[in-house]
Amino acid sequence: MSETPDFAATGVRLDRPVDDDLDHVLGPAQAPITLVEYGSYACPHCRAANARITEVRNQLGDRLRYVFRHRPLIGSDIARPAAELAESAADHAQFWDAHVALMTRSPDLTEEDLRAVADTLGLARLEADMAREVAERARQRVTRDIDSAQASGVRYTPTFFINGRRYDGPWDESSFTDAMLGSLGHRVRTAALSFASWAPSAGILLLLASILAMVLVNSRLGTDFEAFWHTGFGFAFGGAGFRMSLLHWVNDALLTIFFLVVGLEIKREFTVGHLASRRAAALPIAAAIGGMAVPALIYLLLIPAGPWSLGWGVPMATDTAFAVALVAMLGARVPVELRIFLTAAAIVDDIGAIIVVAIFYSGDLHAGYLAAAIALTGVLALLNRAGIYRVLPYMLTGVALWACVHAGGLHATLAGVILATFIPTRPPPDYTTLAMQAEAILTTEARHRGEQFRRGPSAPALQALDAIHDRLESPADRMLRNAAPRSSYLVLPIFALANAGVPISTDVFSQHGMLVLAIVAGLSVGKPLGFILASALAVRLGLTHKPEAYSWRQLAGAGTLAGIGFTMSLFIAGQAFPLAGDFAVAKIAVFAASVLSSVLGVAMLWRTQASKTALAA
Repeated sequence: MSETPDFAATGVRLDRPVDDDLDHVLGPAQAPITLVEYGSYACPHCRAANARITEVRNQLGDRLRYVFRHRPLIGSDIARPAAELAESAADHAQFWDAHVALMTRSPDLTEEDLRAVADTLGLARLEADMAREVAERARQRVTRDIDSAQASGVRYTPTFFINGRRYDGPWDESSFTDAMLGSLGHRVRTAALSFASWAPSAGILLLLASILAMVLVNSRLGTDFEAFWHTGFGFAFGGAGFRMSLLHWVNDALLTIFFLVVGLEIKREFTVGHLASRRAAALPIAAAIGGMAVPALIYLLLIPAGPWSLGWGVPMATDTAFAVALVAMLGARVPVELRIFLTAAAIVDDIGAIIVVAIFYSGDLHAGYLAAAIALTGVLALLNRAGIYRVLPYMLTGVALWACVHAGGLHATLAGVILATFIPTRPPPDYTTLAMQAEAILTTEARHRGEQFRRGPSAPALQALDAIHDRLESPADRMLRNAAPRSSYLVLPIFALANAGVPISTDVFSQHGMLVLAIVAGLSVGKPLGFILASALAVRLGLTHKPEAYSWRQLAGAGTLAGIGFTMSLFIAGQAFPLAGDFAVAKIAVFAASVLSSVLGVAMLWRTQASKTALAA
């Protein structure tokens, strides 16, 4: 594929609907399938895909409406002139004649080809004024298509949109046809990708799992549902064995994937992300520290010394999935800079939660296992130092590390953070060299097409292409790409299903009023107060500056959303309150505080935007 510049747009929807007057269209307007292509006449991949378009049009007939829009190849001196030449056609019919001529010139498009097509269009015979008018009209049309491509998130050519949605599959005839006819498999895959690409999806799935847990616990199935999570499960080797309840497998083992993802995200933010610059990182770091310290202080002020005093870590945590989901739903009402601020602050908050769990919420320590964990951490460091980029050695060592951390008395999920620290990154790839190598392999293999006893690329060619693919992405990035969706759409919903259920009964609140107040006040009041005080202090001391894109009131709104403490708050509550009654009350308090913070945060950000609109009017 031919690359175009790295635009900020990442959408999967077509920016501008098809217009039969403004666009070049083949096929009836009432056709049930619309295929839009953003391409370039200088792009060899577009020229190859042109044959697929012909095959698909022949197969689907009047059921297909095909539209071509220009995205001239960057770095080519002939791409934009070729696009403007085609747009100089007097009508749509003449445009398609020029389009086919430009797409089928081989092997490469040249200036001589442009002159031949221009002569066919009769442009050489136009008078000077008319020629200037035609050229200006063509330039405007190409510019309009380029703007549409950018708004639609087009990053390479050709890029196809089927019924307004970007198609990222293969270009062969059967794949195209399968996508356009909407087979069941393709519809399921498209629906899943659409949901996953929607920013609030992870938060909504987490919410649905929590609601389901609440419903089941308070139904006739409640006893069986809770008994299920306390079912023992394990394995044995001879006389030795390892066994935990399903609840502990979720909280101690499965949640390690979540901590691995958190560790990888922290590593990325501090290397190439929003926390890489010290001055840019200072504001979210200060806000996050304040957002952890003030809730903990409020809790300790309200809770006397006793069995509940260890729960001060519960109101410290922020649930990134829910907070980001609400920010995404607010759309343009939340400035991009404020989204970046809240995401970075949530990352720092995760670091704080990890440290708190490691120091204050671990069991009895066993020196022998901890020494083994330290030795395994050394092995991870040696693998990283030696430039081992295969993920398998790290994963095997990580499993052994998890077992040692668990047996050593620390919370086993910390193994995920340690593993993330040593999963290697590596120097950026030389894209030009790798692209040339891949092209040489594909060109060589293409020469054998149609030979007897050859059904596809040879095994050595596939291995070489696989090695090139591996080099394009560091192990850390590849693991984050693969693990993050599993964390968001599998691990966290299962965690919520196992932990969020609590019986709704007035008996639960007896003698627990102060505990509820401490958690709710810590999250709903302490978080925004800590965000504002620490941020203002950092700005006042000259450590950082607040971007002009958002106001202090909007920053307070983001701090209020940070009071949604769901996942990590429930996790810490499970460690802080060993008694079932105390844990149940803590869960209800976390739910109440999270709902209150959501409503208040959205209202603050909504009203702030409304006030700005009124002032502008």
